[in-house]
Amino acid sequence: MKISTSLNNPTIILAGATGHLGGLLAEELRKRGAHVRALVRVGTEAGKRAALQTLGAEVVEVNFQNALALTQACQGGTCVVSALSGLRDVMVDTQTRLLNAAVAAGVPRFIPSDFSIDFTRLTYGHNRNLDFRKEFAEVLDQAPIAATSILNGMFTDLLTGQAPVVLFPVKRILFWGNADQPLDFTNIANTATYTALAALDPNTPRYLRIAGDVQTPKGLQRAASQATGHPFKLLRAGGLGVLNAMIRVTKTLMRNSQEVFPPWQGMQYLRDMLSGQAKLTSLNNDRYPEMRWTSVQQVLASRR
Repeated sequence: MKISTSLNNPTIILAGATGHLGGLLAEELRKRGAHVRALVRVGTEAGKRAALQTLGAEVVEVNFQNALALTQACQGGTCVVSALSGLRDVMVDTQTRLLNAAVAAGVPRFIPSDFSIDFTRLTYGHNRNLDFRKEFAEVLDQAPIAATSILNGMFTDLLTGQAPVVLFPVKRILFWGNADQPLDFTNIANTATYTALAALDPNTPRYLRIAGDVQTPKGLQRAASQATGHPFKLLRAGGLGVLNAMIRVTKTLMRNSQEVFPPWQGMQYLRDMLSGQAKLTSLNNDRYPEMRWTSVQQVLASRR
């Protein structure tokens, strides 16, 4: 289904605009004529505020603990979009305060900061960061507001270094389990564009699932070889049981870590992709005709 997204000067309330995804979201919304009201924490550095103002966004410093101030900041909005990132205090507590403010201000729609593999198919206790999304989804589903979560798999950009999958120095694709398991990837720029279009679309469903590219480990091997001009090989480190054991050991060693993305969290995410348990189904890629999807190979080629 293809949807038109023409609205007259909507006001989009954007939280998390100083992050990478949030900044791209602000830019994409402004390109489409939206008034962007970026909510930033009190004391946000001047350079980050200035960057948003350069895009034409209205920047509002707000205390996210102050319900009245947050509600006032949401007044007149047509949709609240969250690109916040953090642990439970942010993903559940702060987003709940933002949700309550949106409802109190009469904002009709809310897009949470989900942007992940399909956590709706996972049980609690399986993946820490996705548990936060599941918990907030339960809060959101009880609120008198229309909600849309956008699920995009893994950010393709992570394959260029942060995610230890494409090992450029040794020209290997590291994986566990099945080399033919399909994996969902969407780069950050595509995710921002699609989310901006969804924010301007008054008729979105509860969930939208997208993947800029779907590749198996074998497909990643071909993509990396073609992108770099050098042959890559597969490196199977064992079955998923081995990966689970690695997760348990790493969590034990880092039990006091307060990082948002410690190494074991990345392992959990990769495990849930490689198991197929959180695979996105019924993709909504064709909802907005203007989308031009970026492939894994294109992202890997951009690393050079």
